[in-house]
Amino acid sequence: MRSEKNQSIHLTRRAFGAGLAAGTGFLALALPVRALTVDQARGLIDKAVGDVNSVINSGTSESAMFGKFEAIFANYADVPTIARSALGPAAKQASAGQMSAFTKAYQGYISRKYGRRFREFIGGKIEVTDARPYKSYFEVISVATLQGESPFEVRWWVGDKSGKNLFFNIIIEGVNMLASERTEVGSLLDQNGGDVDKLIAALNAA
Repeated sequence: MRSEKNQSIHLTRRAFGAGLAAGTGFLALALPVRALTVDQARGLIDKAVGDVNSVINSGTSESAMFGKFEAIFANYADVPTIARSALGPAAKQASAGQMSAFTKAYQGYISRKYGRRFREFIGGKIEVTDARPYKSYFEVISVATLQGESPFEVRWWVGDKSGKNLFFNIIIEGVNMLASERTEVGSLLDQNGGDVDKLIAALNAA
């Protein structure tokens, strides 16, 4: 087990992956490939990591970073689908209004949660190295370098189910980071008695 100090102070590989993905819990979602090509998938992630690199090395305050990371997440990720997966079975019982409110709250929550940790990533970078067709979507491979750590691999799953080219999952060295976020959201829901409205309020306050 990791020490509590490492969990709270160091940006771990798993936290990093979950932060970029923002959340969320795709384990084996198959997205149909339509007009999306491998070059388009790679181009999407090239732009996303370029924006992330720009923010983490911009010298701006944490609060300014939060908004920038949220904009990146909203621009490059399939947020509605990710949010629904993160909520899990409760999404089936939630109303359209609740899902809309949860998606918005979750997007902000993820951006703030991992934005706080990105302070430790200053001076690091992410670089796309390869892309390939994978199952029924595309996988884009990148290498992340953090100060004081050896480089590690980050794999992005990209599809166009929403009608736009967006990423919907991130894999760090074979580990699905979105699953851990889904577990955390499930735990938060349990803490709020299974009440989605209370969960939304908790996410907005976090």
